[in-house]
Amino acid sequence: MLKKIVGIGTAAALALAMSTAGHAKVSAAEADKLGKSLTPFGAVKEGNGKDPATGMGIPAWNGGITREDIPKSYTAAGQHHPDPYANDKILFTITAQNMGQYAEKLPEGIKAMLKTYPETFKLNVYRSRRSASAPDFVYENLKANATRTELADNGNGVAKVFGGNPFPIPHGTNEEKAMQVIWNHVLRWRGVYVVRRASEVAVQRNGAYSLVTSQQEVYFRMYDPDLSLKDMENIIFYYLSFVKAPARLAGGAVLVHETINQKELPRQAWGYNAGQRRVRRAPNLAYDTPIAAADGLRTADDTDMYNGAPDRYNWSLVHPEPVEMFIPYNNFKLDAPDISYDDILEEGHINSDYQRWELHRVWVVEGNLKEGERHIYQRRVFYIDADSWQMAVADQYDRRGDLWRVSIAYIKNYYEVPTVWTALDTFHDLRAKRYHVQQLDNEEPTILDFSQPVPGERYFHPAALRRRGN
Repeated sequence: MLKKIVGIGTAAALALAMSTAGHAKVSAAEADKLGKSLTPFGAVKEGNGKDPATGMGIPAWNGGITREDIPKSYTAAGQHHPDPYANDKILFTITAQNMGQYAEKLPEGIKAMLKTYPETFKLNVYRSRRSASAPDFVYENLKANATRTELADNGNGVAKVFGGNPFPIPHGTNEEKAMQVIWNHVLRWRGVYVVRRASEVAVQRNGAYSLVTSQQEVYFRMYDPDLSLKDMENIIFYYLSFVKAPARLAGGAVLVHETINQKELPRQAWGYNAGQRRVRRAPNLAYDTPIAAADGLRTADDTDMYNGAPDRYNWSLVHPEPVEMFIPYNNFKLDAPDISYDDILEEGHINSDYQRWELHRVWVVEGNLKEGERHIYQRRVFYIDADSWQMAVADQYDRRGDLWRVSIAYIKNYYEVPTVWTALDTFHDLRAKRYHVQQLDNEEPTILDFSQPVPGERYFHPAALRRRGN
């Protein structure tokens, strides 16, 4: 954060540098490393030289999960995924009692979870499986983006991006690289069109919860292979969600048009109230607006671990390169249809026995609230998987600088696509000892379905809310 003593001339120079530095893209020679010494996503392809069977080794990336690796018992789109690593054994367990010997490889929020729930929260560590993968057309777009994509509007937007993460090889100053890593998460590959029926819950201190079930549909327009860079129109995706249960909320709906540069064109959002049969603009669905279904445990920009315009924070890399850390990975158990919600949801956190943790390379990015800006989080630290650009853990600090909330994304590969996303996202309030869970679908007949045809863009018009709600 710039101190007040910085002179006007110096500040202006810094601003000018920031506004133009996005034009310094990586060279064709650098980009040519993608798919060779680097994975197509930009991670180091080599392992760390240690035996993965010990839990402290990271293997080389060999393509991630491919068609050949999909279990033969998997037969249909939207089906719960058989675990390709079901035979892997727990190598060791990190607890509140032994966490000191692994401290440098643990996110601060996870250390806090271990301390807050010393008798029940633990990390069962398995061998690292570098399962991240994507289709070839995404890999091709990643390489093209590496030499053309730029930060825009002082990092609050991205220009010349299509069909892949914008910055597979982060470059420039520390601040520029930090913002590029954030944008890599926000714009990461998650399929083209997906439909899901799932539930979310706010779990109270005593373990009580009540489900809110909805159907969500997302069209990731910037990944549509039938479009191209010239068709981007500043749109990342269209999101449509209808509440199915409980009865008192059923019929309510939300529509979001998510933009790439939200300073240029803010997120467009609308809500439908079934009782009033009215569609209303929702201009405040951003930043720290509380989400009603989360019972105050999740803000709008907590969703998906982080989303929206990055303009309220100053960003920096905590480490200049990715570091080795234990993060949740390959969490196929949390998707199993033979496990009930009651099995998963416990007091304080989800059941540790169904969690899988592995050692992976992780980018660590810190955001500090800018002077004069408002947000309930003064400071945020994100831990982002280098293989997929999916955020795994987020630490949220209050205005006094105390760690307040911790978010955890339980990563897995939806290998029929393939894409890396999450089985569950959880949002923890360390003081209240309550938490919120998104994407519960174990008791649903299907999970994320990527196989349906993309509807026309009129399907995501505000008028569709009224039609679908009725």
